[in-house]
Amino acid sequence: MAYKISEDCTACGTCIDECPVEAISEGDIYKIDPDVCTDCGACADVCPVEAIHPEQ
Repeated sequence: MAYKISEDCTACGTCIDECPVEAISEGDIYKIDPDVCTDCGACADVCPVEAIHPEQ
């Protein structure tokens, strides 16, 4: 189960540096590639606006 970034994303870049498998891509709202995401949660732990949650 991959993580997903919500519309609350402010594109601050904090999560990109935390992802050990480089699954996050930049944009107005960042995106996580579910095929690459290892469900480690490192991105969610550092997101200052809590915009990253497990996909359901």
